[in-house]
Amino acid sequence: MTLHLPPNSVRLGVLGANGRMGRTVVRLAHAAGMQIVAAIGRDDEGRDAGELAGIGAIGTKVAGDAHALVTSRANVVIDFSTPGALVHASALCAGAGIAIVSGTTGLDAPAKGALDVAALKSAVMWEPNMSIGVHVLAALVEKAMVALGPSFDVEVVEVHHRAKVDAPSGTAIRLGDVVKHARAAHYVHGREGRPGPRKPDEVGMHAVRGGDVVGDHTVFFFGDGERIELTHRASNRDLFAHGAVRAAGWIAGKPAGRYHLADIIT
Repeated sequence: MTLHLPPNSVRLGVLGANGRMGRTVVRLAHAAGMQIVAAIGRDDEGRDAGELAGIGAIGTKVAGDAHALVTSRANVVIDFSTPGALVHASALCAGAGIAIVSGTTGLDAPAKGALDVAALKSAVMWEPNMSIGVHVLAALVEKAMVALGPSFDVEVVEVHHRAKVDAPSGTAIRLGDVVKHARAAHYVHGREGRPGPRKPDEVGMHAVRGGDVVGDHTVFFFGDGERIELTHRASNRDLFAHGAVRAAGWIAGKPAGRYHLADIIT
């Protein structure tokens, strides 16, 4: 794992530290040698973040107040929480010059705006999917759009576990936006009844929910007599935390502004 700063120079805060993704971040960041100086989460206040993550005590207790990010002198925070928690924490991070790496999905307009404001004073990276492979997929979709041209119909299908609360996924929208950038098009979210023949300017967006699926995304390119499918399948959640930890090491110390995971891999 390549880090921009030496691992022991990264003072990491984790927002949503007691959640499923937050615990994974704590485990992987600690293994990478980062100093976990703050852990924020609802409930579990006072419990050791390392014990929650299954790696034993690390001396950092879960706090319910995001102000702990500032008093801990963190230089970067990884966020897998909720849009509301992110809004509050991003203002605190901006005031303290703390870089933000967020993988929280389902952001509403206020949350997106809060990140834009924070980016005026801090380095900010928000990605709906922290997988390096997904960003390679997006690049392949862009190349396919150019090579295949407008005669191919494009549909996006995403599959997630039954507990996912937003649809379509942020990653599916990201992939669909690649298509919309290449051609004038609009989303059609599923089809029912008698919608009539498919129109050339449609980008079909379909969400499937069930079981414990971590996340599958497929972009279909339908031509006359042929079909191309580009698919990414996530088999465990560690890959998202790996991407976030890598991003945190890369962005720590960067000047204020908006950054993207693609900046790391290009």
